[in-house]
Amino acid sequence: MDRANNIADQLEDLEILMSHWAFDPRFDYSLMDINFVKDFLETRDISKKLLILQGSNPLIDKVELYLDLDQPLLFNPNYNVIQDQKEKRYYHSIVETKQSIQWNRLHKPSVENSRQQLTLSHHIPGVSSPAFGTIILTIDQHKLLQLLETLTPYNEGVTILLDEDHEILASSNTNESSDFVHNIKNTALKQGSKKGSFSLEWEKEKYSVSFGTMKRIGGEWLYISAAPISSITSPIVFISKLILVISFSGLILAIIMTWFASIRIYNPLQRLMRVFTVDEQAAGIDRSQDEFDIIKENWIKVTTESEKLQQRLSAQIPQLKQSFLLQLRNGYLYDYSEQELRTRMENYGWDLHEQQYLLLDVQLTGIYQSEIKELEKDDSLITFTAVNIIEEYVKDYFEQSTIVNYHNRSVGVFIVAPLHTKLNKQLMDFSKGVTSMINDILKLNVTITISETIDQVKKIPSLFENVTMGRQYRSFENSNQLINLQDFNKNGKRFKVVYPFETEREVIQAVRRGEIEETERLIRKFLNELKENGIQEINIQPGMLQLFSTIQHEILHSGIHPNELFEGRNMFDELSEIREPEWMVKWIIDEVIAPYIQLLEGQLDIEMKRYIEKVVDYIHENYREDISLESCADVVGTTPYTLSRSFKKILNINFIDYVTELRMNKAKELLINTNMKINDISECVGYRNSYFNRIFKKQVGVTPSQFRKMKAAK
Repeated sequence: MDRANNIADQLEDLEILMSHWAFDPRFDYSLMDINFVKDFLETRDISKKLLILQGSNPLIDKVELYLDLDQPLLFNPNYNVIQDQKEKRYYHSIVETKQSIQWNRLHKPSVENSRQQLTLSHHIPGVSSPAFGTIILTIDQHKLLQLLETLTPYNEGVTILLDEDHEILASSNTNESSDFVHNIKNTALKQGSKKGSFSLEWEKEKYSVSFGTMKRIGGEWLYISAAPISSITSPIVFISKLILVISFSGLILAIIMTWFASIRIYNPLQRLMRVFTVDEQAAGIDRSQDEFDIIKENWIKVTTESEKLQQRLSAQIPQLKQSFLLQLRNGYLYDYSEQELRTRMENYGWDLHEQQYLLLDVQLTGIYQSEIKELEKDDSLITFTAVNIIEEYVKDYFEQSTIVNYHNRSVGVFIVAPLHTKLNKQLMDFSKGVTSMINDILKLNVTITISETIDQVKKIPSLFENVTMGRQYRSFENSNQLINLQDFNKNGKRFKVVYPFETEREVIQAVRRGEIEETERLIRKFLNELKENGIQEINIQPGMLQLFSTIQHEILHSGIHPNELFEGRNMFDELSEIREPEWMVKWIIDEVIAPYIQLLEGQLDIEMKRYIEKVVDYIHENYREDISLESCADVVGTTPYTLSRSFKKILNINFIDYVTELRMNKAKELLINTNMKINDISECVGYRNSYFNRIFKKQVGVTPSQFRKMKAAK
């Protein structure tokens, strides 16, 4: 029953789909006035629609559009003029039927010796009469038969589909006129009910037959499914025998494995105990203990001694220390206690008795303006050189220090110093010396961030977090800088971040128009507005990251996936590593905007893009007037439908939404910057007063007067 309902649902989907397309405005009386030879764009558009309809359902084999004009036309899906009289009468007879939508089994006169095909036709236009044409769906006979075969999933069975006149529409038996098919059909019709089942014997084989109806437009169809009893029962018998064999085999195997395991399971335990009990008295082993406890205790002792020995003999202590600090920073040792962490650090060679800890972050800047251009291409080489400089210099100031190479033009210096020792002078002298050496050798600027001091190993990860946050307060100027978080946190200075949303929108509009030079100018303007609140990194870098995120969002909306454009690069990480404003601007233009616009221009219709630009200019000049999609289409000489579709594709916004947004922005400017009355403002932006209040509240969330009061209060 469920399979029959599934078939009925799929046929109903075809009927609904056909009705939807027949009522499409594209298939109204305007088709009668089109010259399909001259208006080839309209012809191509209709062919595309028919191809879309043809691919919308797997049961559809072919879609045709017939126009019953003085000169009959046929799209199948390509444009054709019908010359053959038989073919004209064939299609004209479909249009002349009383029902607007109907199922038929027809034989097309243009194809000789062909079988009748099941079709679904719908008059057009669907919204009114008389009809001047029809859309005809030809059902894929093979796929329909595949559906019918699901009612009888046996090779020896047969399924028949009858129309309301009890004529065979489709049969899984290729010979529809066979005695077997007619016998099943006649027997089912004699039952006198809409659904049921019965048994039938044919040629010494007994069949189980079930039948039922499905409602279709114009009547009810009858389906009949017949399957041999032997095909139904044979799998059940086979599976029952198979289950018995498997169960019995599994039982025997389980008995054998249990016997084998009971003999073998204790042997490894005995051998392991002999290893630990070679000298029971010397090892202090109590034989009354549980064997697993003995093994556990001895295993812990052996493991602990082995780890200590490996750590003491290791020739890679600096690398081990650096690895430990990185694990601590990344949270991999979060579950360790304070004592466990101290023990591990002492095993690595640190002296932690009454010590304090702090961290210096050394960041190299000025690479974009560096005279040594090769440095731009190898961050690892730059950082490696800086690590060597710092390692040689730090020995003169601190007895215990560990260098952490981040491989991204940043180096960490972890310092362990005696508790209660004042380190300010040492830190200042060390910072000045390192800065001077890197300036002379690498020709780069240095930003050093000094953390607060702590006395607990568990708090060391917070040092890494604090210097990461603290260095965001560096100035984006290309100069040597020192950020001492110990002094910074005392004065409690904070920065208010201001984000230039209006300029961001201008940048996005320039990107949409494909204007690279204008986009670069606006990005510089965006950057300068960020700098108005201070040129610290915390003001500038998050703003530039947010701008890039917005640009990437626009790229996605244009139908281009970032992976396609950036070839799998992590663009956020690349931008995060840039420490210079000018480099940021060039990076966004050269690595993001220029490739995107180049790719986009290859996909868009350049001529239609010019039309849209002209329409946008027209809207900006005439937004005070009564602007409609039709009037704008007349301006550029195209149809409203084509303009609407292209407007959405190129600007990623509907025509009416664009006009409304422009008028609302102009209204906001007048409300904020003038004392004009609300009535006058509504007329200035092209609205009646009552409608203006309603649409302003819908778009902005408050009434115009409330908006003016809110802005005045600020």
